[in-house]
Amino acid sequence: MKHTTALKALSVLALFIAMPHGTATAQSIEAERAATPEPTEERGQKVFNAETFTLDNGLEVVVIPNDRAPVLTHMVWYKVGAADEPIGTSGIAHYLEHMLFKGSKQVGGRELAPGEFSEIIRSMGGNDNAFTSQDYTAYFQSVPSEHLETVMRMEAGRMMEFVVPRDAFESERQVILEERRQRTDNDPRGQFGEQMAAAAYVNHPYSIPVIGWKHEMEVLSYEDAKGFFDKWYAPNNAILVVSGDVTPAEVFEKAIDIYGKIPKKDVPERDRTESPELNSRTLVTLDHPAIRQSVVQTLFRAPSARQSIKDARALEVLEEIMSGGPSSRLYQSLVTQQKIASGAGLSYRSTAWNDGSVYVYATPLAGQTLRGVHEALMEELRTLIKDGVTDKELQNAKNTMRDKAIYARDSLTGPAMIMGLGLSTGESIENIEYWPDEISDVTAADIQRVAKTYLNPDEFGPHPPVSGYLLPQGEKSGEE
Repeated sequence: MKHTTALKALSVLALFIAMPHGTATAQSIEAERAATPEPTEERGQKVFNAETFTLDNGLEVVVIPNDRAPVLTHMVWYKVGAADEPIGTSGIAHYLEHMLFKGSKQVGGRELAPGEFSEIIRSMGGNDNAFTSQDYTAYFQSVPSEHLETVMRMEAGRMMEFVVPRDAFESERQVILEERRQRTDNDPRGQFGEQMAAAAYVNHPYSIPVIGWKHEMEVLSYEDAKGFFDKWYAPNNAILVVSGDVTPAEVFEKAIDIYGKIPKKDVPERDRTESPELNSRTLVTLDHPAIRQSVVQTLFRAPSARQSIKDARALEVLEEIMSGGPSSRLYQSLVTQQKIASGAGLSYRSTAWNDGSVYVYATPLAGQTLRGVHEALMEELRTLIKDGVTDKELQNAKNTMRDKAIYARDSLTGPAMIMGLGLSTGESIENIEYWPDEISDVTAADIQRVAKTYLNPDEFGPHPPVSGYLLPQGEKSGEE
């Protein structure tokens, strides 16, 4: 494995263009692409200029050329994560991610011993890793461009067949249990986040931690892992993203030859439980001797980009206005003017298959109660709902966000991460490429509307917000 959470990136995703190709070659692909008319809608410049193609077996291929350096990032994203686990087997998606470093085959080559996959990548002067989220699992390698075919054959082999030895399964269980101990059981911040999610996503798999509940992790079986692999790991449930010093024709041709040999599977639709309508607020309070500085936060559920691209873009702009540095609204109000907090902000996660999340948070200064700072945060939301945002705030936020899109082009791994995040959680490639245009279309009225609909502390919908106080042991929250 290695990571259980993915990097946060620009919230944009992708629609793959499937083209019939049968016995296609890279040349025929390019010819067909050249003959395809461009969209007539007038749009601005694309962010990444990605090329896309879908193999006969359903694998979606995305190529982002960048010849600044002779290196590339090769990523495979599976559209499955912890939220798709069978009830009672929490943690199996993440456990499986670990296991696939313990044995695999190369397409057209030999079987790799445990740990050999990463050793080969390091011998090339590269690095590799993987991560699991609620909605996706991704594996990647960053290597010199000359090794594209090798990493393709290795990753395709990992997709093709589950060949992990049984004796590696039990030994790796101790690794994931230790990971849980370090990141959650021995970390009050991890415990706090876990309990906030459990309270906010009642009867929904997002309430279950990606790493799993300890008592269920302890009894996961080899058959659980293999069954999860056999059910979900398939080319028609995956996205291949290659970013760097490559050409689309080269990647497409190699993908057809290497990944194209893997048969598709009958992958089921995602079937997830839904949260019931609730009518009461929840407060999660955790005091712990390891905490030195208190935190107050409120979690609101809001649409993801897949659920509503228009609302998602408005929430992204709102995030910049409320939390985009020292000049942002929350920092100016709670830190600079009221002097009741050392930090404050708003964070929105749009890359989710189901509901996204909005966190509003602050770190109280000494002498301030959490309840008092919490009320100050809620008052800022009330002001936003009542008065909206100014034209200057809106324009400054848009300018900053468009600049970020320009800078994103310079990275190699960043574009692959952005594409994979978006595509695996249901956005289209048009949304990703024309993200600056969609941001430009956001109005002050859009922002006021989404704030009133999803961030209203007084009139909430079917999923009430959940607030949380994390504080040093013995400190009063102000609720007493």
